[in-house]
Amino acid sequence: MTLRIETVSDGQTATLRLIGRIESESLDELQSQLRRHRLRLVLDLEEVTLVDVGVVSFLIACEAEGIELLHCAPYIREWMSRERGRGE
Repeated sequence: MTLRIETVSDGQTATLRLIGRIESESLDELQSQLRRHRLRLVLDLEEVTLVDVGVVSFLIACEAEGIELLHCAPYIREWMSRERGRGE
């Protein structure tokens, strides 16, 4: 399954629910979706099945910009931690 994005907004927070596999080729569309919202942003990763290294770097940048990562799988968190360590 490729990436599917569902957006829910309560007027203060926009939550982008990401479903399926996220590959670097999907990042342009995801970034476009993020730019559409001026609200507090949350990425719900509960139904993400697979990511690649480009996506991990993107998620690190999202967190640095204040975007909350919700339901981030432990393997993704660990990978993010390792990638951050390489940048130091």
